[in-house]
Amino acid sequence: QRQLVESGGGLVQFGGSLRLACAASGWTLDYYTIAWFRQAPGKEREEISCINTSDGSTYYTDSVKGRFTISRGDTRNTVNLQMNSLRPEDTAVYYCAADRYYYCSGNDRADEYDYWGQGTQVTVSS
Repeated sequence: QRQLVESGGGLVQFGGSLRLACAASGWTLDYYTIAWFRQAPGKEREEISCINTSDGSTYYTDSVKGRFTISRGDTRNTVNLQMNSLRPEDTAVYYCAADRYYYCSGNDRADEYDYWGQGTQVTVSS
């Protein structure tokens, strides 16, 4: 079973930055679509960003547009999410997900992705 591991979460003050990393354990992310989802307490899991590595196209949900950036990492098995100007409403568990054959276009359903990480907590204090 292919695994994804998220890292980089933590506690940050309002306006601060964090960089999350999603690493594929033992395989590369070439030609995969990778997405970042988040889930706050009492809310549904929502896709906030995705990247189609086949052509480099990206998507951001409106609430993070201009503040978050998704990108390939320095190695073929990582994707990063740079989060700037963080707000308390960004507090959530952040998950990365990947799929070999899906092409994301925004507002994608979670069940479109086959592989998931365990999540990393991001907490933004006001």
